[in-house]
Amino acid sequence: MASAAIFSSLRRRRSPSLEAFLAPVDLSGVALVQTLASISTEVVSCFTSVRFSFQRKNARSLIRKIEIFVVLFEFLVDSNWGSSRSRRRSSVSESTALLCLKELYLLLYRSKILVDYCAQSSKLWLLLQNPSISGYFHDLNQEISTLLDVLPVNDLGLSDDIREQIELLQRQSRKSRLYIDKNDESLRESFYSFLDGFENGEIPNSVDLRLFFVERLGIRDSKSCRTEIEFLEEQIVNHDGDLEPTGSVINGFVAITRYCRFLLFGFEEDGLEWRIENPKKPRKGFVAQEIGDTFITVPKDFVCPISLDLMTDPVIISTGQTYDRSSIARWIEEGHCTCPKTGQMLMDSRIVPNRALKNLIVQWCTASGISYESEFMDSSNESFASALPTKAAVEANKATVSILIKYLADGSEAAQTVAAREIRLLAKTGKENRAYIAEAGAIPHLCRLLKSENAIAQENSVTAMLNLSIYEKNKSRIMEEGDCLESIVSVLVSGLTVEAQENAAATLFSLSAVHEYKKRIAVVDQCVEALALLLQNGTPRGKKDAVTALYNLSTHPDNCSRMIEGGGVSSLVGALKNEGVAEEAAGALALLVRQSLGAEAIGKEDSAVAGLMGMMRCGTPRGKENAVAALLELCRSGGAAVAEKVLRAPAITGLLQTLLFTGTKRARRKAASLARVFQRRENAAMRSGVYGFVGNSNGNRDGSFTTDVSVPISISISVPVL
Repeated sequence: MASAAIFSSLRRRRSPSLEAFLAPVDLSGVALVQTLASISTEVVSCFTSVRFSFQRKNARSLIRKIEIFVVLFEFLVDSNWGSSRSRRRSSVSESTALLCLKELYLLLYRSKILVDYCAQSSKLWLLLQNPSISGYFHDLNQEISTLLDVLPVNDLGLSDDIREQIELLQRQSRKSRLYIDKNDESLRESFYSFLDGFENGEIPNSVDLRLFFVERLGIRDSKSCRTEIEFLEEQIVNHDGDLEPTGSVINGFVAITRYCRFLLFGFEEDGLEWRIENPKKPRKGFVAQEIGDTFITVPKDFVCPISLDLMTDPVIISTGQTYDRSSIARWIEEGHCTCPKTGQMLMDSRIVPNRALKNLIVQWCTASGISYESEFMDSSNESFASALPTKAAVEANKATVSILIKYLADGSEAAQTVAAREIRLLAKTGKENRAYIAEAGAIPHLCRLLKSENAIAQENSVTAMLNLSIYEKNKSRIMEEGDCLESIVSVLVSGLTVEAQENAAATLFSLSAVHEYKKRIAVVDQCVEALALLLQNGTPRGKKDAVTALYNLSTHPDNCSRMIEGGGVSSLVGALKNEGVAEEAAGALALLVRQSLGAEAIGKEDSAVAGLMGMMRCGTPRGKENAVAALLELCRSGGAAVAEKVLRAPAITGLLQTLLFTGTKRARRKAASLARVFQRRENAAMRSGVYGFVGNSNGNRDGSFTTDVSVPISISISVPVL
């Protein structure tokens, strides 16, 4: 347990936690002494020659103390201490010595972790944590002093020289005081002074920044600077809720370091490292990581549609959709006024806890052996809240953006690629970032890069455009920028990477949230065709981007004919078989079928009725609602032949009866209306003396009929007509 906890602490790059190292040690006698000798020797050999950036004096002092313990343990091993043949001392002193050695085991193990932490951590992080890490070293010194006071040195049979060394170590440990390096503290104060400068709207002098980063910290190239940034960003994501300094302050330091990276080192970059992780791929929380490690499939209803991660605090918004609280709060905070999943306008910004779903998630996690109640529960909300940008971060990012746009405008191809990537990253979070990036003039340059023959430059630019489009005011800037819309569609049609094509589709979805842009987007040559193709053949994420874009375009009545001509209707019908996008596809069809042209086109699709019925049978509550609404409109607007096809569909009556009792309020109304269409048709058939099948109550199991005659089937309706 101890090693697992320590590994977790190091993997997540957090400050060492004392609780991580406290574990029982089931060792005694010779085995214990040999283990102590091995650990202490390893610490000395591994870290004696290490050049520590910070905590140099504390680390060296601790290593020298451990060197003396190496001499002690080697002597005890050579004298076979703890074996039955060496036991001539009293049982009391032997018991005391054994207890002290076990405590030394823990102390050495913690010392190893602390020294390793100082050797491997980010320079800036060690600088920010300088006082607390100095406190860790002082605590270890105090424990060494206490252990040596209790250790029965005279009963261990030590030689005179070793005893003298132990006694000298004992005296030194008693005199040890908390040591905080003045030079390190001076550096830390300088770092905070830069933060204060940006907070007051004053950009620090470039000479001072170079002196601090290059000369005093030894950060001498762009790659080292980027490593420092990534390390600090990890602390914001992975902190325990008691991070000091706070996430907001660290965010400011990240912004300052990013600014210095481009100010001091320009665009030095290894071309092989231009491409970074997929920005749409969510950073998994620890719950998701644990699930991924154990190959457990998370139920679809437990996954947040925004983050694609297991929900820890599910809430319901005004449209009835459920999201994780942190994700939807961020969505609303960024200025959105629509539902991310359905595109419907939000009546208000209130969110209501979905306690029923949360209980189900807890039960599922318990049954699957996944921890849910520990640190994962509150970390997402606290992490986001604590990392909200300060004025210093905003000002530093603005200064960085001005440099990036300069290189976007007239830099080399490599510099433009890196600049587009950094714009993309800055635009990932915060409406402030998105606003001033666009205001500074980034959109025209990104638009030009959409036509680049460099695959990475194109992918970065279209993804940056996607991130910028999330801010409402930027939508108009993008749409009004020359041929920017056509360029985005061009990337969708023939982008150089799959990710670029998918992100182009997502950008169109974002832009189509504005009603007046829907028709403009749909009429662009090859736009609907490319979305339809992506929905048919794309990756799961690509299909999701395509179907949401097609759904938004379907909400404009003038786009119906374009959806039919471009193959959008056919692809939506085919998507009814795909669980991941079926609900959105049914929603789009329910919109298109309201027009007679759309109803006729959908009715001509051989699998349309069967696909909608399949959604009624196995879909989500919203999917069933959309499916029955589409079938109702098919009967009303699709003509007699289509209505006959719907009413004669196998199992339709049973599905309607089920919806009347278990569907959503809207689904029950639509099912009742469709049932009335059945009854009117039956009544007309009875008056004309011709009976026709409207169900398969007398059919065999595969839906085929066993006779040509049936009696009319009536459906009890208790729901008012829409």
